[in-house]
Amino acid sequence: MSQFISVSSRLRRTPFSVGVEASGVKSYTVYNHMLLPTVFESVESDCAHLKSAVQVWDVSAERQVELNGPDAAWLLQMATPRNLGPMQDDQCYYVPLVAADGRMLNDPVAVRLGPNRFWVSIADTDAMLYFKGLASALRLNVAVFEPDVSPMAIQGPLADELASRVWGDGVRSLRFFRHMPVNVGGKTMVLARSGWSKQGGFELYLDGAEHGMEIWEQLFDLGADLGVRAGCPNQIERIEGGLLSFGSDITLYNTPFEAGLGRFVHDVPECLANQALKGLRDAARQVRPLDLDGAPVPPLKEPWPMHVDGEYAGTLRSAAWSPEFGTNVAIGMVEAAYYVPGARITVRCPDGDREAVVRGAYWR
Repeated sequence: MSQFISVSSRLRRTPFSVGVEASGVKSYTVYNHMLLPTVFESVESDCAHLKSAVQVWDVSAERQVELNGPDAAWLLQMATPRNLGPMQDDQCYYVPLVAADGRMLNDPVAVRLGPNRFWVSIADTDAMLYFKGLASALRLNVAVFEPDVSPMAIQGPLADELASRVWGDGVRSLRFFRHMPVNVGGKTMVLARSGWSKQGGFELYLDGAEHGMEIWEQLFDLGADLGVRAGCPNQIERIEGGLLSFGSDITLYNTPFEAGLGRFVHDVPECLANQALKGLRDAARQVRPLDLDGAPVPPLKEPWPMHVDGEYAGTLRSAAWSPEFGTNVAIGMVEAAYYVPGARITVRCPDGDREAVVRGAYWR
């Protein structure tokens, strides 16, 4: 029996949807109430191309929450334990957002556009409602809203070459998690050295949906000899690189320490969770990479239980076959007694039990 997403206006299209469809998208997921492409040729083929050439991704589903006003920096600092004090106006920060009890709410990239203006590029939760609630309850002098800003990613080893053909060689010197102004259709927009892959590249924060297909077509015209292709965040490549997926690898029930994000937890009194986080540092479980034996795993539709000699050892959250490394690469939330490198754990997969080995590091 075939299964499919029933599309309606509740699932928003993007400024690039026409280009994505013309490129032969094979599947979508739903992310922040918007369509997010997930496969074009196949997960394996898309991964191999990403590692060798350049892809243009429609990642409009990374919606922005804009905080704009005199209390914008204060509002953002209340929601994250990462110290925002050193952040500069051309900088991006990866920031765990936490509730007052120290549990994760989101793990966005914050983009500072000025002393009183930020974009919070969110993972798949309704973070805007949290910011609106805080701002309203505390009567803060700040506007909280979703601007018409839709990210497009240019990813892969040839990303610098393609981006330089559009915006000049100055983009090559842009440092990681820094941003610069670029021109798209006569309008100044933000280009950042960032992206949800380990292959390098950029994210353009498209400011105005009407400009979407113009820049999409320009990138494909100028990148034809580079083998440019439409692509999307790749499950294999992101697991290999240890890029965590909020809602899969980490959830609302986890702390930053369980998510392996302790390096972003600072002693910041302005953060509402500051005191709670001090009592959560000894994580009872933590995200770990694992090699999972056997043939390519079936699709992981829900977490798979793990055990050691019948004792609960955690859950496997993401898994995929890696042609490059010749193994099933996986990410699990592993109980503290078993998350040391080399520990062997049994995973209850849909096609039978398999053995997994905890790794000391991700594959790349």
